[in-house]
Amino acid sequence: MQTHPITCYPTDLTDEEWKQIKSLVPKPKSGKGKRGRPALDRRVLMNAILYVVRSGCAWRLLPKDFGPWRTVYGYFRQWSQDGTWTFIHNVLRDWLRYSEGRKVAPTAAIIDSQSVKTPDQAGERGCDAGKKISGRKRHVAVDCLGLILAIKITTAAVQDRDAARGLIEALVSTFGRLQVIWADGGYLGTLVQWVKNLRPFGKLRLEIVRRCDRLKGFQVLPRRWLVERTFGWFFKSRRLCRDYEVRPDHSEAMLRICMLRLMLRRLASI
Repeated sequence: MQTHPITCYPTDLTDEEWKQIKSLVPKPKSGKGKRGRPALDRRVLMNAILYVVRSGCAWRLLPKDFGPWRTVYGYFRQWSQDGTWTFIHNVLRDWLRYSEGRKVAPTAAIIDSQSVKTPDQAGERGCDAGKKISGRKRHVAVDCLGLILAIKITTAAVQDRDAARGLIEALVSTFGRLQVIWADGGYLGTLVQWVKNLRPFGKLRLEIVRRCDRLKGFQVLPRRWLVERTFGWFFKSRRLCRDYEVRPDHSEAMLRICMLRLMLRRLASI
């Protein structure tokens, strides 16, 4: 295995954080007679990817002490396509829920969307006429801790109610104990009955948390503030202030990497 000195950037994993995630990171393939460049140290590799997400730099501008940028990007791309990032994220989420005294399978979720701009080199995009943003939408479902349960990336032109169907279907199929989903007024309409029909003999329901029109200015709305806080966590990582990715699965991976960094910090402090 090719080794590099453990760097000392603020984004690097501490010893306790690396201990939490070490067993989840795929190990280098071994085999006699294998040719090519030696595998990059897995801790250095994770530190490099976390550096990109937090700092917002381009892959080719990655500091050289992390190793070749093409190698780092290659692993990020491979793990985005084979579901590795989803696996690591979901395991850490389950561990954190358990450590917080909650059952691993949630019974409640909050859904919402976030429109973000895309630069010129990004892939498909659309225009969110309401927010006047040309780019993509991040449709997210979170639990009561603000941890991600499901993600769906679309162009910004897609309506929240339309994208919510695919998001909720993935949510319901994964979490069998789910009973209530909270959402804002943008999801009001036929979606409420559609959610109820997913489990006609169950307790699943979509509850709309309305904003009081008589009050002006900012309001902290029950339940809805949880997903808004998660969107705020995204913007602490500069790579997520816009959607720089060409592929939607890379966009999803960036969100999960941001969240797994936050969860590692929490788990290490317990």
